[in-house]
Amino acid sequence: MNEIEIIVEPCFLVEESNIAKDNYVFGYDITIHNHSDEVVTLRNRHWEITDAHGAVEKISGVGVVGEQPVLYPGERYNYSSGTRLTTPWGCMEGSYEFEDSYGDRFFVPIPKFDLKADVVVH
Repeated sequence: MNEIEIIVEPCFLVEESNIAKDNYVFGYDITIHNHSDEVVTLRNRHWEITDAHGAVEKISGVGVVGEQPVLYPGERYNYSSGTRLTTPWGCMEGSYEFEDSYGDRFFVPIPKFDLKADVVVH
């Protein structure tokens, strides 16, 4: 089902980071828009977080931010979350597992997005 749109807006959280200790904190806002004619429920999330050294962390879990949102046709769901890296840049990508009103499950890819710290080293 390609009628679920995922929009990601990442940002570097300098006030929560400690650059001297290689602790870089990134936030991201996600908007999920149901363009289909079906009611869908977000059941699970799957993430791959890659740092600048190529190390990959895989994370899976139920729902997002403690919820399993139900989206009716035309509805949007927004949430914010974050991650930490030990490098000033990296990327994330993954998928959401949805269930439709018939009980059928399907995956929607979360497009890859960059995590970049806006820091200047003197």
